[in-house]
Amino acid sequence: MKSSSVINKIISWLGLFFFVLAVYMIYSQLSKYSLDDLKEAICSIPNKNLIYALIASFLGYIALSTYDYLALEYIKKKIAAWKWILTGFIGFSVSNNAGHAIVSGGAVRYRFYSRWNIAPGNIVKMVTFSGFTYLVACFFLIIVGYVLTPSQAYGDSASTRMSTLITTLLSIVGLAIYLWASLYYKKHITIKGIKFHMPNIKLALKQVFIGSIDIVMASLVLYSVLICFIEIDFGVFMGTFIIAKVLGVYSQVPGGLGVFELVFANVLPGQDNQAILFGALIAYRIIYYLLPLVISGIVLFIYEYIKADEKLEEA
Repeated sequence: MKSSSVINKIISWLGLFFFVLAVYMIYSQLSKYSLDDLKEAICSIPNKNLIYALIASFLGYIALSTYDYLALEYIKKKIAAWKWILTGFIGFSVSNNAGHAIVSGGAVRYRFYSRWNIAPGNIVKMVTFSGFTYLVACFFLIIVGYVLTPSQAYGDSASTRMSTLITTLLSIVGLAIYLWASLYYKKHITIKGIKFHMPNIKLALKQVFIGSIDIVMASLVLYSVLICFIEIDFGVFMGTFIIAKVLGVYSQVPGGLGVFELVFANVLPGQDNQAILFGALIAYRIIYYLLPLVISGIVLFIYEYIKADEKLEEA
C-alpha cells in the first residue's frame, strides 16, 4: 500500500513536471515571434477552413459521446440517449482540457450517472472501458498511419524509422491481443473488488471504429486550419497527429499543452515560419478544446439550475 501511494504521488508530480517543462519550452518557441505574427497567422485562416474545422470538431464530440453509449452497452445498462450524450460531451470537454482523464472525466460521470441509479462500481467500469476504447483506436490508427505514410517522410534518420516500426509492431500486437481476448478470454478480472470482463468481439470492433472516428475528426480540425499554410500529405500528418495526441494524453499535462505543439514543431521539419504553425495550433486549441469547454460549462450551468429549481418545487 505504501509503495502504491508513493507511485501515485510520483505520477502526480510527473504531470506537474511535464506541465512546467512544456510551458517553458513552448514559451521559448513563441518568444521568437511577436503577438502580431501569431495574430496574423490565426486571422489569415480562411473562413471556409474554419467552418470545416468547426464541423469536424462537432462530429468529433458526437463520436466522443458515443464512448459512453458503448460503455453503457458494456455494463448492460440502458438510459435515455440525451443523458449519455450530455454526460459524454461534458465529461470529455472537461477531461480534454484538465488532463488526468480518469479523475476529471470520472468525476463528471459520477455526478451524472449516480443520479440515474448507476452503481459506483459500474461507473468505474465505464470509465475504464472508455480508456480502452481510446487505446485500441490508437493502436489501429498507428498501423494505418504507418501503411499510409511514405518512406521519404522519415528522411535519412534510421532511428526514426526504427522507433516508428517498433511502435507499429507493438500496436499490432496490442490490437491482436485485445481482439483475441474479446473472442476467447471469458474469465473475470477482479481489481479492488470490481469485476471486469472482456467485451465480446462485436463490441470490441465497435470500440475500434468509434474511437478511430473520434481521433480522425480531431485530426481534421487541425488539418483544416494547417493545410492552408503548409503542404503536407494527410498520411504523414495523421501519423504525426497520433503521436502528438498520445504523448499529450500520457504526459498528464492538461490538454497536452505544449507537448502536442512541440511534437509538431519537431516532426514537421523545414518550416521557415514556425509562427504559422503555432498560429494554426492555437486556432486548433480554441476550436477543439476551449469552445466545447465554454459550451459545456453553459449547458452544465443550465442543467444544474433546472435540477435545483425542480428540487425547490418538490420541497
